[in-house]
Amino acid sequence: MIGRIVEVADDRRHLFMSRGFMVVQDTEGSRKELGQVPLDDIAAVIANAHGLSYTNNLLVALAERGAPFVLCGANHNAVGMLLSIDGNFQQAKRLDAQIAASKPLHKRLWADIVKAKLQQQAAALEATGAPSVPLSALVAKVRSGDPDNMEAQGARRYWGLLFGDDFRRRQDGEGLNAMLNYGYTVLRAATARAVVAAGLHPTLGVFHSNEGNAMRLIDDVMEPFRPVIDLRVWQLARQGEKYITPDTKRALVRTLYDDMQTSVGATPVMSCIQKLATSLAQVYLGEREKLDLPLPGLPLALAASLGEDE
Repeated sequence: MIGRIVEVADDRRHLFMSRGFMVVQDTEGSRKELGQVPLDDIAAVIANAHGLSYTNNLLVALAERGAPFVLCGANHNAVGMLLSIDGNFQQAKRLDAQIAASKPLHKRLWADIVKAKLQQQAAALEATGAPSVPLSALVAKVRSGDPDNMEAQGARRYWGLLFGDDFRRRQDGEGLNAMLNYGYTVLRAATARAVVAAGLHPTLGVFHSNEGNAMRLIDDVMEPFRPVIDLRVWQLARQGEKYITPDTKRALVRTLYDDMQTSVGATPVMSCIQKLATSLAQVYLGEREKLDLPLPGLPLALAASLGEDE
């Protein structure tokens, strides 16, 4: 079952657990109950409000179910995340294999991830009517470990083609950047759940090596799925949306439930993330050779909605 991503974005809210549900309560006036969500249905909770309060037993219940609790800053980026420390029955075995993985293996895996990301970026550009060849032409040039940094070369071409020459990707930016930040936060939460559920440690990355980043593997695994968020933001901007609003947030979250094409047919983006994380654990264990990456192309519902916009 694909769980629900729940965001709480109002300061006047208190979260607690009651009889298997996460309960949302108003903290003003009569402190009335505003809603309930079954704990077993939750994939992640995104805390995007500074005055929010919550109980410890709720956090414990979410961790027991492998549902990340994500803390957001003012720029809608994740600044903290509570994760389960016991996400898979083979966790110790898989962690040992992850630690023992060789550098050549990691270099090969990173090249495959970069190729997949470039292919998805090219598909996003094609969907918008922008030239896709500048990205697709880089795929064949990616070598083991990406020593020529084709990923960065692709990014420099990609953002201008997608959003125009004046666009600059900024972590602290507003408008399109804020929507991208929020979309990536949602994507990061779903990827964190998948990585932990696969029995892998989120800090031990394939490529990312920033000593200050405790989520290096999560950032590796989510790379091929970023263009899905990018394209949704492009569509929202085309529809006149310029800022983070409840409607744009819902649209970005819904993107993770759209189907992507895979070797076994149409599969929701969240399931594709889970398949990729699980396949990485299997590669570490020697149970398979290659990662389970989605095929190049748009989520089907997003492609259909883009056609309706024409």
